[in-house]
Amino acid sequence: MFKNQNSQRLEKVRKLLWEKELDGFLFSSTPNVFYLTGLKASQAYVVITEKEALLVTDARYYERAKEIASPSFKTKLILGDPTKFLKDLLKSLKISRVGFEKDRVTCELRERLRSRSYQLIGLSQPLRSLRMKKEVIEIEKIKRAVGITDEIFQKLLHILKPGLFELEVRGKIVELAFKREAEGEAFPSIVASGEHSAIPHWESSKKTISKGPLLIDMGVLYEGYCSDFTRTLYLGKADQEFKKYYEIVKTAWFKAFERVKTGVPVYEIDKRIREYFQKKGVLSYFTHSTGHGLGIEIHEFPRIYYHKSKKYLKNQPYLEEGMVFTIEPGLYFPGRFGIRLENVVFVEEGRGKIYSENSLELLEL
Repeated sequence: MFKNQNSQRLEKVRKLLWEKELDGFLFSSTPNVFYLTGLKASQAYVVITEKEALLVTDARYYERAKEIASPSFKTKLILGDPTKFLKDLLKSLKISRVGFEKDRVTCELRERLRSRSYQLIGLSQPLRSLRMKKEVIEIEKIKRAVGITDEIFQKLLHILKPGLFELEVRGKIVELAFKREAEGEAFPSIVASGEHSAIPHWESSKKTISKGPLLIDMGVLYEGYCSDFTRTLYLGKADQEFKKYYEIVKTAWFKAFERVKTGVPVYEIDKRIREYFQKKGVLSYFTHSTGHGLGIEIHEFPRIYYHKSKKYLKNQPYLEEGMVFTIEPGLYFPGRFGIRLENVVFVEEGRGKIYSENSLELLEL
């Protein structure tokens, strides 16, 4: 199945070569190599020309590469210095204009790849548009990742209590992920108790969890694809102030979700939340964008964000079938508490759909 996907993606890259007037393209980032071939390796490269498709890696991954590569790809073993091997390979292909991922390549690698035999042409996020619209097989994997995350959260509800360490809860998330066929965390899980919840990307610590707000932001990796999920709970009885702000965040989530329809500019989702927070007098406590695409990486295109700049708005995409992204509004009151609610949203049949079965209602444990 994946081998067939490789062949289809290969043809899309060849169309990109034609559009950018390139003779070939060198992919070096782990996510794009995985997207094109199914191989995830710390050192692997893909070289695509009009006639050739090469998967290049070292001895650590070579046998695996041969096993999973589609018939469209030739697998090559790196011998000696990797950069010299790549440079000699590009020369042997007798191509003059070679594209590369300028947003992913180090300055050192770029300098070492320079040659009089060819010209290096840097492109930023060359596969951004292709990866933004997920194929059926990708969507299935993300949905399974969402399902695993749901199962983990339900298990956590039975063990969460004051006295545990934040890192202890994160450890349980990892344990439960492995028990459910996940490959681990999609990112380091955030377990933020009390005032820590007011720091959007708090690093889980050895702090003892006490009564009060508890924000959990987690995701798993399933067959190379991510999920992302956030809930803010309250250990004990929540006070009226916390409940008021919780309802504002929850309402904002649904207002944003209502804007998910094909043909709508993605920034409208973020704009809807900002308008609502402004009306409620809390916009200054919303300190990040509304969401982000996800797939092979936890943060992918598009970014769900509104900016008044006409130039910025002009370059933003419109919602299309197959897009997958998060909606995650939050309010953060430094030194006190924060509230964030997040679900993965799939654009299907012209509108947004969610597959998490965990409610957005406030849980008091």
